[in-house]
Amino acid sequence: MARVQLRVYRGPEAAEQAAVDSGEHTVNVPFGDIYPLLADAVNNRRTWLRDFEHEEITIPTDLYEVLLAYQFSRRPSA
Repeated sequence: MARVQLRVYRGPEAAEQAAVDSGEHTVNVPFGDIYPLLADAVNNRRTWLRDFEHEEITIPTDLYEVLLAYQFSRRPSA
């Protein structure tokens, strides 16, 4: 039986936003396009998320500061 190779269709916007940076393949997408997908994957405990646990991502400083503040606010009070 011939092996079928599947490809993920990302739409025309993703193709236009794709860029090559320092020899690494990267794609720039608006955060609003990915956060609903990531939230759904977390809520549904998709195992493929574990494949990326140790990957580093680049985020804007202001988002990092908001995430730190949110993390601090979620701590249970004594």
